[in-house]
Amino acid sequence: MTAGNGRAGTGSGAALGDTVAKVVRQWQTVHPGLDTAPMEIIGRVNRCAALLQQAEDAPLRHAGLTRPEFDVLGTLRRTGHELTPSEIARETFASGAAVTKRLKLLTERGLVERRGDSRDRRVAHVRLTDTGRDLVDSVMPEQLAYEESVLSGVGTGDRRELAVLLGELLIQLEGRLGLPRA
Repeated sequence: MTAGNGRAGTGSGAALGDTVAKVVRQWQTVHPGLDTAPMEIIGRVNRCAALLQQAEDAPLRHAGLTRPEFDVLGTLRRTGHELTPSEIARETFASGAAVTKRLKLLTERGLVERRGDSRDRRVAHVRLTDTGRDLVDSVMPEQLAYEESVLSGVGTGDRRELAVLLGELLIQLEGRLGLPRA
């Protein structure tokens, strides 16, 4: 996302007209020597995440699912096999308690099944039911179309560049936090 892509800018996000640019300008007014460059990135990532969460993913909402519930279902679908709740927690970056709550709700809806481990009664294995698999398979194309519409104002080349840059940031953050990498 360079200056040659039609956006005004000198490399400073303050030249943009978004909410974070306003915050940066305010900080530069009250504290002119402050380097706000990190805020221009982290602030925008956080703001985008908050707005995306507020939108509540329309296709998921229509299917009666929250994003975290769909993350559990999607994890089971994409891995293609049973997982333990702790494996689901690692895959979805959720706490064990949160996963337990989601699994209870998804089990009550008939979307997942739990079975005990024959060797260790403390361990449960979770799998999608046919209903759960069908729901994921029907919602996923709709969700991707929705996400495509969210990104419709960003050109294909910029999307690729943004994906690469966010991927690099994610790798660094996961490394610093000791999180498993793909």
